[in-house]
Amino acid sequence: MAVPKRKTSKSKRDKRRTHQKITAPSVTECHQCGEIKLPHHVCHSCGSYKGRTVLEVEEG
Repeated sequence: MAVPKRKTSKSKRDKRRTHQKITAPSVTECHQCGEIKLPHHVCHSCGSYKGRTVLEVEEG
């Protein structure tokens, strides 16, 4: 089994891990009700998508 000859420095280790960060999801406002929603998804509060109602949302 391969064993490293030298200890990996903190700098080298951290440079390798730069792409492993978590980014917050982008959010948009619903054009009808103004609630925050994910882009290209149906609004859960009013049921609209691209200006037309696609889901019947129960009030309550």
